[in-house]
Amino acid sequence: MKTATVRDLRNNFSQLETWLAEGEQIEIRKRGQTVAVLSASAEKKPFNPPDIMARLKSTWGDRVFSAAEVAEMR
Repeated sequence: MKTATVRDLRNNFSQLETWLAEGEQIEIRKRGQTVAVLSASAEKKPFNPPDIMARLKSTWGDRVFSAAEVAEMR
């Protein structure tokens, strides 16, 4: 288990993130006392952004608003 301080966590997070990616556990210490233990998540889920265009199409269909309608909605 690797050890880091709160200052390391704040200033050198990229190094700690590398350790986590390699599977290491990191003990976070403040003034010599352990305050947390970090470990990598068990599974990495890919981020799937929402399909905004599909949501808009399901809400509004193929409707096109005129400038007057947009101004009225605002």
